[in-house]
Amino acid sequence: MAEEKILIVDDEEHIVELLKFNLESSGFKVITAYNGIDALKIIKEEHPKLVLLDLMLPGLDGYDVCKEVRRDPLISNISIIMITAKGDELDKILGLELGADDYITKPFSVRELVARVKAVLRRIGNNTSFEKVFTIGNIKVDFLKHEVLKNGEKIDLTLKEFELLETLIKNRGKVLTRDTLLDKIWGYEYIGETRTVDVHIRHLRKKVEDDDKNPKYIETIRGIGYRFSSGE
Repeated sequence: MAEEKILIVDDEEHIVELLKFNLESSGFKVITAYNGIDALKIIKEEHPKLVLLDLMLPGLDGYDVCKEVRRDPLISNISIIMITAKGDELDKILGLELGADDYITKPFSVRELVARVKAVLRRIGNNTSFEKVFTIGNIKVDFLKHEVLKNGEKIDLTLKEFELLETLIKNRGKVLTRDTLLDKIWGYEYIGETRTVDVHIRHLRKKVEDDDKNPKYIETIRGIGYRFSSGE
């Protein structure tokens, strides 16, 4: 874990120092930024494994930083946990829709945040598969390359979207509850936030399905969860 690099981005120095101390105590290498413009520059130069990103930043806010990261194929797979004083559900949904992997609201437990960081990095490190390539219809998924092709053209998926698709495919034919998907993909108990799964499923369908309103592969099992079908 010692070689994992984390970028903390927050304009409140005491929060940066608190998080830096606790993450370094947990064996991480920590770099810091205090505004969005510097953060984006550091992300492109340093390629951290994970970014703890405050939303209310000078220069360039956290939403815009997140959008720029997800837009750039060289850094789009970097995990992002948004940290903010905003606790409104719409703010959370917007963050998730822009490609954030997680969202934690101030004030927060430092121990919980460190646990979430470890869970994300552990999940990345343990991302193995029994299949190298999976093909169905006009979709081809290369698990080793983290690449999805539709009609031969590469589809840009966020890390969470890819992991969600991979989990559904590896359990194809089985109904996976929202809680199961939260546990498998987010790596910890994300109490009451099944909306997180629904947001990611919606965006995944828009990218993978020919008609996201009438999905062929990613089925909704009403009141339970989702299932990847053969599409027949």
